[in-house]
Amino acid sequence: MLVKIYKKDTNIQEIEKAVDIMRNGGVIVYPTDTVYGIGCDVMNMKAVERVARIKKIPVENSNFSFICSDLSHLSDYCRPIPNQFFKLMKHYLPGPFTFILNANNNVPRYFKGKKKTIGIRVPDHPIVTELVRILGNPILSTSVHDEDDIVEYTTNPELIHEKLGNYVDLVLDCDAGGIVPSTVIDCTGDYPVLIRQGKGIFNE
Repeated sequence: MLVKIYKKDTNIQEIEKAVDIMRNGGVIVYPTDTVYGIGCDVMNMKAVERVARIKKIPVENSNFSFICSDLSHLSDYCRPIPNQFFKLMKHYLPGPFTFILNANNNVPRYFKGKKKTIGIRVPDHPIVTELVRILGNPILSTSVHDEDDIVEYTTNPELIHEKLGNYVDLVLDCDAGGIVPSTVIDCTGDYPVLIRQGKGIFNE
């Protein structure tokens, strides 16, 4: 199902429809401040496994991240965050960044696998943050990717729907998406480490 949604005039009915789909174990494609994402409720094991099958990787080997609506629930999923890292996140979020943090025992075992870390995103995009707020749980985040690297298939929601429509339950069309992923910063050590340079500009 392909649904048009507008960034500046958020349609709460369409957002609630997407949330209901996720609550019932569905998988959706949604806009972010970087690229379009494939996601679901992180607390639904079967839905997470569906996303892993779409990406053709085992869940335990994935680099899926959590999308949160703000920083208020970090303690629910992460070990205590040193003050300097929390200040860093407050400075850059919401925005096109993924922060790697030490996960706590509340992160589902199937999601975390053997990893002891988790990626956290707070995108600067009203639709995805509203999805998370209404859902009440983080949303799994993984980028729409085309193995042939044809840009149109990853930025055009209608073409994304043509390709993934048989694998996902809903594609939210919020016009063309970006092609540059988030910047990834590892905050699990003593100092922040730039892992991937993406859309966000990180000043160490």
